[in-house]
Amino acid sequence: MARKKSKTLEEMFPDPEIRERIQQQLYSGGPLFGEGSIFSEMLQTMINASLDGEMESFQEEEKASGNGNRRNGYTPKEVRSTAGKLKIQTPRDREGDFEPLLVGKRERSLPSGMEDIIIGLYARGNSVDDIRYQLRQLYGVELSAGMISNITERVWEQVLAWQQRPLSPCYVILYLDGIHFRAKHEGRFVGRIIHTVYGVDAHGQRDVLGLYIFDTEGASHWGRVLEDLQARGVETVLFACVDGLEGFSEAIHSVFPNAIVQRCIVHMVRSSTRFVADKDLKAVCADLRKVYTAATESHARIALEVFGQKWDKKYDNIRPAWEGAWTELMAFMDFGQHIRRMIYTTNPVEALHRILRKVTKTKGAWASERALLKQLYLALMHNEKSWKRNAFHWKAIQNDLRKRFGKEYEKYLQ
Repeated sequence: MARKKSKTLEEMFPDPEIRERIQQQLYSGGPLFGEGSIFSEMLQTMINASLDGEMESFQEEEKASGNGNRRNGYTPKEVRSTAGKLKIQTPRDREGDFEPLLVGKRERSLPSGMEDIIIGLYARGNSVDDIRYQLRQLYGVELSAGMISNITERVWEQVLAWQQRPLSPCYVILYLDGIHFRAKHEGRFVGRIIHTVYGVDAHGQRDVLGLYIFDTEGASHWGRVLEDLQARGVETVLFACVDGLEGFSEAIHSVFPNAIVQRCIVHMVRSSTRFVADKDLKAVCADLRKVYTAATESHARIALEVFGQKWDKKYDNIRPAWEGAWTELMAFMDFGQHIRRMIYTTNPVEALHRILRKVTKTKGAWASERALLKQLYLALMHNEKSWKRNAFHWKAIQNDLRKRFGKEYEKYLQ
């Protein structure tokens, strides 16, 4: 089969002046992309040629319908594109009926995925000013801060739809934890707590159920969060893994009375050893580890007594703290090793928070609570592969759940 002959530069760009400029830029080693680049010149030429082609087709249709409408020159304008600013010559007709498809009469930007680029940059934690700078440097496009804000604001409807979406009726576990940020409120920057709900449903699928913003972290706020989950369709929660916030268990049981509350072991170790001397810290943590890695709850209690005999005189606050929260700390002891590993700590939601921190670490504060939620939502969606996956060892966990909870769990597997 004969090879198809490539078009010459003369055939691609009949205008000798444009052809000469493109050749000069190509041989001068100038930038390939951005305003004033080779690609910008080529794109501009192709768009104008396409608009002329649209006008020719329009004239043929007009002629076929018996209309004597004729061309009436051009309307020049500048449009934005990922290749920089382009000078467009839009053909006109005498009756003003011609409606170009490629670049509409009132359009000032070329459809080119620019909005997706802006949203992608915003999702990576870039501020509006950062985005303006990168668009100018990479594409030669100058956009106002207001225009970029308007583009990111269109995400808000997605945020609301995501926050209000129906949820699964059963979650095997909910990890509940807060993360601190600063946002502008009534003219001043204040601290805000994002209450994160990260869950595993009856089929082992992990998901972020919602992000809720409050001025402080308290049991009453968590109660409102859980009521919202219930209103969105959650009927049953088997486990809730939480930190040591006062009143947390009561808030959970007021909405999901049968939920088993597991207090995070890692939080407990961290808080109870806060005042331990550096020289003793390693030994104290090693002895506490014998408590929560015991085979049974009774063995764990013995290990705590041994711990007290060794450390009570020096650190008399540690053992009483563990005894005071014993029921919630040892809830995981009633289950097999796979379930234990899944519920004993809030580390999964803290790993999720690390993703958010990585994206937002360069920002000290946000212009509004709304701006904060938009950026956190986009960061989650951009990093979805990192957190939206099946729980580890799910088959083994599912078998244990069926043995322990029976029909209470199995009815959600249909």
